[in-house]
Amino acid sequence: MLLSILMLGQLLKAQGNYDVAKIPSELSKNASVVVRNEEMTYELKNPGTAVYTHKMAITILNKNGEEASEMHEFYDPFSSISNLRATLYDARGIKVKDYKSSDFKDRSAVSDGSMYEDSRVKFMYFIHPDFPYTIEYSYTVDFKGIRSYPTWYPANTWGYAVEKSSYTFKIPESMTFKYLKSNSLKTDSLKIKDKTEYKWTCENVQALEYEQMSMGLNNVVPWVYIAPNQFEFDNSKANIENWNNMGAWLYTLSNGLQVLPESAKLKIQELVKDAKNPQEKIRILYKHLQNNTRYVGVQLGIGGYKPIAAEKVAAVNYGDCKALSNYMKAMLQEAGIKSHLVVIGNDMPSLNPSYASMNQANHMILCVPLGKDTTWLECTSPYTPPGFIGNGNSDKTVLLITDEGGKLAHTPIYTPADNTQKRLTKVELDANGSANIQIETNYAYAQYEDNLAMLLMEPVDQRKRIINSLGIPNMKLNTLNYKQPDQNIALLNEKLNLTCSELLTKGGDKLFLTLNLLNRQGGTVIPIESRKTYFAVDYSYSDEDEIIYTVPAGYKVEFVPKDIVIDSEFGKYTAKAVVKDNKIIYTRTKSMTNKKYPPEKYNEYVAFSKKIFQADKQKSILTKAE
Repeated sequence: MLLSILMLGQLLKAQGNYDVAKIPSELSKNASVVVRNEEMTYELKNPGTAVYTHKMAITILNKNGEEASEMHEFYDPFSSISNLRATLYDARGIKVKDYKSSDFKDRSAVSDGSMYEDSRVKFMYFIHPDFPYTIEYSYTVDFKGIRSYPTWYPANTWGYAVEKSSYTFKIPESMTFKYLKSNSLKTDSLKIKDKTEYKWTCENVQALEYEQMSMGLNNVVPWVYIAPNQFEFDNSKANIENWNNMGAWLYTLSNGLQVLPESAKLKIQELVKDAKNPQEKIRILYKHLQNNTRYVGVQLGIGGYKPIAAEKVAAVNYGDCKALSNYMKAMLQEAGIKSHLVVIGNDMPSLNPSYASMNQANHMILCVPLGKDTTWLECTSPYTPPGFIGNGNSDKTVLLITDEGGKLAHTPIYTPADNTQKRLTKVELDANGSANIQIETNYAYAQYEDNLAMLLMEPVDQRKRIINSLGIPNMKLNTLNYKQPDQNIALLNEKLNLTCSELLTKGGDKLFLTLNLLNRQGGTVIPIESRKTYFAVDYSYSDEDEIIYTVPAGYKVEFVPKDIVIDSEFGKYTAKAVVKDNKIIYTRTKSMTNKKYPPEKYNEYVAFSKKIFQADKQKSILTKAE
């Protein structure tokens, strides 16, 4: 008995704080990862120097959480990492292995599309054969150049639960800053000597299951965004208390960089000499930009915000988004047209008008104001037409960099009437169930953007994608063709010719035909009980389909379904089939808007989608003619 008690005592002693059995049951529900403890501290010394420490203990419960088993921290010439330590624990919290600084790997962190960056990353992949397991790591980062402050987002994705997490922010009393935080999160502050210490904490945050069409977790999990009002970076000082100040600073970085070599000036004058108006000049010079430059990222120090000089781009014919936008600005300037560089968050939310910060944007485009006719230019794409900036840049609050400072503006909104898919399909039916099919589709704006890759693919890849996407059984693709009829309009034309051996199904002496051949509503949207996050479709759009079926010889139309109209706050759907001579003419329309909807509306959206799903399965019946 005594031996058993001693052995039990040793076992309990061996089990550490990270024993998975100690995780509260409510935190394990829906979780793949549990943050056991996180401590973030960011201490500012002055506008240009700071020390950041991060301690993290995280339990990986199953394979779905395996991505969290990588620790990584980025650095550059303006920061250095020290005090790297890590430990791996098994399911009972018993130490498996310690790691020291030399065990961490170090590599370049050049992003896709960049030729060179000065960013690097230290990282470690923790590997353990059995789930669950826990990793604990810590490190210190010293900053000697600051552009932004760390964000706190302890449960930043689906399947993450949090036992405890905290963020401590220390700032000298002589400095100011700004922050945003999630609703109901408490802010504690305390003055210690010549600094003020702010602290945010959370405990027992339950994991969320994935929710379709989600717009993010910000409305349900704790977070804090912090931004400087003053900073120093790479021998540059900035005040960004507001967007006007930020724009003024960015203007000083780009001012004077629009000087072109004489050869480039002569070329521009030659190109636009016969142009009848400013719009035509813009189109000519934009096409010149597309044909003679290419996108290559170069992010070095302040060069992450300061464009490469136009003279340099003219010599090397490449640049990143800032450089190419600035080069286009220089060419327009030579042609007598004023423009503004634009700071924008591509595929990010709009800039917050009352909260100026560097990390709300990741891209630069160009704005050309011409009275009431403003033109926006995406200068990194060699294919898109002038004035079309893509779905990821549309309907955004952005920052214009002007000689009067930063000015907020709004990019064009692409409505359902812009983002269209218009398709005409002609189907010659045969009594044995086969069909010859001709399809012509025009894709505009965002739908043009979605399908633009087809224009650029090799024919064999085009065929593979079409065969995999149409969903027509026993289909043989005979011909296909893609073209952009007008290089100045965001419109793509697709023509397909194919045959199908089983388009009709037989039932006795009748033939059954599913009327919606190509553009059916998917049945993957499912109800969610007690949904938590807001939702929206990717973008507003309108689809118009007309299918003309020629009835096979010896048959007549016995039945076509009644007209259907499904109208809701989410969108509108119509379907109609009429018989004319020996033809069935089926028309279908669907229009959607990407309005942001609250969680409680989601199951209403599911019901709307299910109605369309059922409507898209409607059949017509053919019977033998007497």
